[in-house]
Amino acid sequence: MTEPVRTCIGCGARAPQRELVRLKVMGDRVTVDREKRGGRGAWLHAAPPCLERAAKRRAFARALRADGVRADAETLRVELTGSARKD
Repeated sequence: MTEPVRTCIGCGARAPQRELVRLKVMGDRVTVDREKRGGRGAWLHAAPPCLERAAKRRAFARALRADGVRADAETLRVELTGSARKD
């Protein structure tokens, strides 16, 4: 049996599902869906360049088909990596 393949909304590369993180709209914001709940989701590499590219391209609202959704890149970075950016 083959493993599911998903497309990263940041870089556009196809990768096995286990290498990507699933995002979902909860209320009015985008969050990491660690529980793999049902409904529309988007997939993203947990790498900062993919997150930044997705935010710059406004790929979250398009992939999740949710107009007016907030996708705060810094909040998602903390959820994905467990640490805040140190500039």
